[in-house]
Amino acid sequence: MSSHLSYEESKKLVFKGLILLGVITLIEVFIALIGNGHIISGFHLPKYIMYPVMIGFSMYKAYFIVYEFMHMRYEVKSLAMAVLLPMTLLIWAMIAFFSEGNKWFEYKNYVRTKNKTEVKTSIQPQGEVKPSTTFEIQDVY
Repeated sequence: MSSHLSYEESKKLVFKGLILLGVITLIEVFIALIGNGHIISGFHLPKYIMYPVMIGFSMYKAYFIVYEFMHMRYEVKSLAMAVLLPMTLLIWAMIAFFSEGNKWFEYKNYVRTKNKTEVKTSIQPQGEVKPSTTFEIQDVY
C-alpha cells in the first residue's frame, strides 16, 4: 500500500479487494455450473459465450492482483511497462504454441486416419494362426 494510507485504511482496502475477488470467483463458479447444466437440468450455455466470459473474469482478477496487491499502481510507468510488456509477449507465445500444437495434433490424426485405411485395404486375413509347440534350432555357423 501507499505510505499515505494509515494502517486501518490499508486494511479496509485489502478486505475490499478480497471481497471483490471472492465475488468474481463466485460469479465464475455460478456461470460454470449454469453453463454446464448442473443447476438447471437441460440448460447449457454455448461454449463460445461461456469460455470468453470466464477467461475475461480470470484476466480481470489477475490484473487486479498485480495492480493492487503487487503494488504496480504505485510504481513509475516505466517499471510497470517493464513488467507488463514481457507478460503480454508471454501470453502471445502461449497462444502461438497452443495453436501450433493443435495443428500438429490435427496432422497426426490425419496421418493415422490415412494409415488405417491403407492397412485395412492392403492386408487380407489368412485365417487363424495357431502357435506352434515345437521349436527348431537352426545352425548359424
